[in-house]
Amino acid sequence: MRFVRQPARRGITDRSIRLRDAVAPLGVRQFRLHFAARLLSWTGSAVAPIALAFATLHLGGGARSLGLVLAAGMGPQIVLLLVGGVVADRWSRARVMVWTNVVSAVAEGLAALLLWFGSATVWHLVVMSAVCGAASAFFTPAAAGVVVEVVPKPWRHSANALLKIGQNTVKVAGPALGGVLVAAVGPAWVIGWDAATFAAAAFLCSRIDLNTARVKVRIGFLADLREGWVDFRSRRWLWVMVVQASVVVPVWLVGYQLLGPVYGLEVLGGAAPWGWVVSGFTAGLVAGAALALLWKPRLVGVVVCLGTGSLGLPLAAMAATAPLPAMVAATVAAGTGLAVSMTSWASLVQERVPAQKLSRTMSYSTLGQILPVPVGYLIAGPLSRHLGLRPTLAAGAVVIAAAAVVPLAIGQVRRLTLSDEVAPAAETAAR
Repeated sequence: MRFVRQPARRGITDRSIRLRDAVAPLGVRQFRLHFAARLLSWTGSAVAPIALAFATLHLGGGARSLGLVLAAGMGPQIVLLLVGGVVADRWSRARVMVWTNVVSAVAEGLAALLLWFGSATVWHLVVMSAVCGAASAFFTPAAAGVVVEVVPKPWRHSANALLKIGQNTVKVAGPALGGVLVAAVGPAWVIGWDAATFAAAAFLCSRIDLNTARVKVRIGFLADLREGWVDFRSRRWLWVMVVQASVVVPVWLVGYQLLGPVYGLEVLGGAAPWGWVVSGFTAGLVAGAALALLWKPRLVGVVVCLGTGSLGLPLAAMAATAPLPAMVAATVAAGTGLAVSMTSWASLVQERVPAQKLSRTMSYSTLGQILPVPVGYLIAGPLSRHLGLRPTLAAGAVVIAAAAVVPLAIGQVRRLTLSDEVAPAAETAAR
């Protein structure tokens, strides 16, 4: 009997160890502050888009005005993202996060006040969106580098997974909660709440000590920018995967976010069944982040490509007019694959790119992914009218599948692995 029971006890012990290691980053004070700040900010950002949309509509703006408000948020990100990468590598990332949160809090707070007093116009919301978009261009590269500075290397994958769980969990309830709050108290209060979360996040970020003993060499802004580009270009595995993302991201966003609701209306019969599809995707995001928390894959290149390829499943299901349960299952699989892929990718980049260049390198990576998105939105409508809705979705699924597979032909991508370093003792890691 002793021989039979031993494996079971060992299995339970192994699971306990994995669970302990999975939450170990929360034992690091600086990471707890970073995690809490991000979680607070996400709770505001999850409900704000619905408030912003209805505020624009209540001011007499239509779809064109709403499109202008949304474009105003994306434009500054594209223009300033590389600048934000240089700034985050030159100065304290925590300080950059503090001031970008403060700027966003002020912009949204002023917009909320104007809405409360009935003095707002659509152009006020356009300016607010542009200011928050510009702040995001500096915040994103800074936040991408903080985990490297505050979490020991063996725990970074778990730290990235914890952040993804927090972000994706908020995404599940955020849109529904935002709709209820807008209906109950009005968009001004919801935008005001978003401003308050930015302010609270700024306070928490101000408490993060990033050990400024780490020297950041400043060689001039343009030289820093070139150095980041040289580092990005020199890593073949990195730019190949960014090229992959520059194809997949716009195709996915066009197929799921733009054409998906049209499919829901014309084929599924309305918003309610499409809501099940969206819920499936967000549930998959949470499940994938939880899986990544307990599983650290070694063959990261293969995992990232497979996770990326899973995004083609919902588009293929729509193109094939699959039953609703099959379509929901496809979106669950896509969300799970995407979350595992993104978590593993973040851990790999943090492991292989030097900390002093990480923000700049990541800014080039992010820019490569979002730059084609506006073009995709512009051509999606005419293309779907010319080809038809289902053929366009089918073409999108084929493009995603091809883009996912092609990088695996490169040995450097197939051999991408995460290290198997042993986690440090809690007393030496906690700070």
